Amino acid sequence: PSAIREVFTEVPDVRWTDIGGLDAAKQILKESIEWPSLHPDLFRRAGVTPPRGIMLYGPPGVGKTLLAKAAATESGVNFISVKGPALVSRWVGETERAVREIFHKAKLASPCIIFLDEIDSIAPRRGGGEASGVTDRAIAQLLTEMDGVEELKGVTVLAATNRIDIVDAALLRAGRFDFLLELPMPDADARLAIFQVHTTGKPLAADIDLQSLADADTIGRSGADIELICKKASIAAIREYLASRDPDLESVEGFAIRADHFRAAVRELGADRSETVI
Repeated sequence: PSAIREVFTEVPDVRWTDIGGLDAAKQILKESIEWPSLHPDLFRRAGVTPPRGIMLYGPPGVGKTLLAKAAATESGVNFISVKGPALVSRWVGETERAVREIFHKAKLASPCIIFLDEIDSIAPRRGGGEASGVTDRAIAQLLTEMDGVEELKGVTVLAATNRIDIVDAALLRAGRFDFLLELPMPDADARLAIFQVHTTGKPLAADIDLQSLADADTIGRSGADIELICKKASIAAIREYLASRDPDLESVEGFAIRADHFRAAVRELGADRSETVI
């Protein structure tokens, strides 16, 4: 029952321009979700049916959820987001009922995107022993909904996982999740684009070189890491500014975020990550 209460329809406010890099994935989502929604007559004329499902996979923080939300925003469709673990219930039949309810609500809210985050938690490979009974039934229900006699008109299933290697193979076949989009860790060009997205509108000092930050200082960092670096640098600049003057008397016109604030944020994030690993 708790899983049912957590299912709600929303209209996200994320644009393609809010996402740095990932150009290939964005293009496929545009062609698969945005274009059919905005140009249905053209797709009918061409005899093209949009895919039922698209799987986004890659390490944490690379933008899977952002892409799903942007696809909904840019397409002007409703959005139902559910985390896989929230669907798993120890009560017999509840997990399958939750899956049915999600698809039922999506059909009522059509056109709609269902976003199943952490799908590996409800759809791991079947036959994993006694404990796999709940997820085996959840997979069967998910396959029934995606293959159902009642066509999923106006409903697209987006799923995300960090572990596509453990997702049940039946879901990955054509006709279910037609596209398997790998989202890699960002390269230098993508990191620069992400920095540009998250520093737009910020008062950056003249000594800041975003290219240098992207090229050398953030190798191996995800998009979520870079967003956090930008936030930490901004807070460090605010902290310093407030400590050095009376905020009631001074104008904020002199406020700026400097390169040393960004360097400190990079070091701080590195220390945080190291402590987490330990």
